[in-house]
Amino acid sequence: MAQQAAAAEPFSVLVFSKTAGFRHDSIPAGIAAIEQLGADNGFTVDATEDAGAFTDANLDKYAAVVWLSTTGDVLNADQQAAFERYIRAGGGYAGIHAASDTEYQWAWYGDLVGAYFSAHPANQTATIKVEDPAHPSTAHLPAKWSRFDEWYNFQTNPRADVHVLASLDERTYTPGSGAMGADHPTAWCHDYDGGRSWYTGSGHTIESYSEANFLAHLLGGIQTAAGAVDADCAASQTSSFEKVTLDSNTQNPMELDIAPDGRVFYIERDGRVQIVKPDTGTTVTAVDLDVFTGNEDGLIGIRLDPDFATNGWVYLYYAPNDGIARNRVARFTVSGDSIALNTEKVVIEVTTQRNTCCHAGGSMVFDSAGNLYLATGDNTNPFESNSFTPIDERAGRQDYDAQRTSGNTNDLRGKVIRIHPEDDGTYTIPTGNLFPQGTAQTRPEIFAMGFRNPFRIGIDKQTDTLYVADYGPDAGAANPDRGPEGTVEWNVVTPGNYGWPYCHGANYAYNDYTFPSGPSGAKFNCAAPVNNSPNNTGLTNLPPAISATVDYDYSGNPLFPEIGAAARRWAARCTGTTRRSPRTASGRRTSTARRCSASGTRTRCTRSSSTTTASPLWTSTSC
Repeated sequence: MAQQAAAAEPFSVLVFSKTAGFRHDSIPAGIAAIEQLGADNGFTVDATEDAGAFTDANLDKYAAVVWLSTTGDVLNADQQAAFERYIRAGGGYAGIHAASDTEYQWAWYGDLVGAYFSAHPANQTATIKVEDPAHPSTAHLPAKWSRFDEWYNFQTNPRADVHVLASLDERTYTPGSGAMGADHPTAWCHDYDGGRSWYTGSGHTIESYSEANFLAHLLGGIQTAAGAVDADCAASQTSSFEKVTLDSNTQNPMELDIAPDGRVFYIERDGRVQIVKPDTGTTVTAVDLDVFTGNEDGLIGIRLDPDFATNGWVYLYYAPNDGIARNRVARFTVSGDSIALNTEKVVIEVTTQRNTCCHAGGSMVFDSAGNLYLATGDNTNPFESNSFTPIDERAGRQDYDAQRTSGNTNDLRGKVIRIHPEDDGTYTIPTGNLFPQGTAQTRPEIFAMGFRNPFRIGIDKQTDTLYVADYGPDAGAANPDRGPEGTVEWNVVTPGNYGWPYCHGANYAYNDYTFPSGPSGAKFNCAAPVNNSPNNTGLTNLPPAISATVDYDYSGNPLFPEIGAAARRWAARCTGTTRRSPRTASGRRTSTARRCSASGTRTRCTRSSSTTTASPLWTSTSC
């Protein structure tokens, strides 16, 4: 097998394959494969089934000990004590397959491996879901890895104590007795008792040891267990995070961003831009805008310019309190810890109505090309449509008709807007938005349409993938004459129509309904939605509705059992590109989650709500 790009320093490992129970016929193939990995990647391999090798002097020669499908009680008390001393001195452990079917009476070993074997079904093909695409043992794998093996169920779920690298999708095979359900870890690692531990449940079959992906999986596991290649095995463990309050005197914080110098800029819906200063821990007000705070408006979005360190620009999305119904993105210049009102450059305005509630959106992100994305809500009253789609076409009821906003190709509400801010305060239209410039009855700023309340958006800075969390309506149950139950969407967004107010979730269609009391008409056609509302100023024939990447409702969704049905009330208020961000259940806090690791990685997630209850601004760090 070819060497990994970053070759590890030379080291030695001991492969231990003693069995006192079932003996796997794949052990010889496993030893040969590991020996070849060593020859190809610059480390020495010794193999033994002699438990007498577990002495202080002998173990000291090895950076890691690989337990290859061991079974039963294989070490005596003195040998166990020597191995414990070895790990505590910084040694490494790599467990393969039946290593978890070993030493059931040695509690320390059970904690080291992470979980004990329980049962397994017949060998079959299953899909492994890679949870950590950065760890050296899983970085090379596809996100969904389908392979044939013997799949272990475990007596306990190790997730609380280890960093899970990959899990099994039990919907793709028959898990048999002891099935673990939606959360079924199959490979993990953790720092334990001074040493390093890595485990994979795969490796039962002889064929595994000639499979390129599995061999690369083993190589990454052995190298990281040996400490020859860096790995973060605490990335998802709760103990890696410490909540640190930044500001305990907030009112209605909406969004935040972090400057390169460590200052945290956050906004209060009442118009204040606040700066938390890391050197003193104090909070200062940079500016207090005069904003309209009715409904869900106010100061609701903030994003620092990608070149903030040199130009000091900050973009704010707010509702000016001057009697004109609109929200605007404006650029201001930060000088020290202050923002002067006379530095404002109005970039773009979104016409709104202020007669009634709700859904303003306001979240903003930049991509690597300097394009600014803004999410806007449907600006439509949701309370007089029985928690189904608000499409009231009666005269004077336009504020209750989301067809005039989200379903309107000529309106900026209920959209994700993408523009490129220019240095002079104007903007240009990037190529690739939903409607080419010059298309009649459309706005070229629209990147994607058909959203209800896209409360949070995020972007993967490595790939520029845009993520949008769209909060859904509140119908407690589906109604065949009206439409689906309340559904939340999480979307990987590309240019297109995401369905609202005609379709939602996995393209669940609403009925065309005559307000106020019916009759109920046919279901809307998600493949070819038609907007014939008298309040529509855009195209009649709309782009096909795109099904949600992930959707969830009150009764849960068997396609995404990991989320849990109760999560839908608040989970769409926080979305991002990272795999762990601490949350609170109240939805009243704005937070950033930071963690320190050997690689200096950081995760972040912002949350806010339109409540007015005071709550702290906090950050979470590990050191």
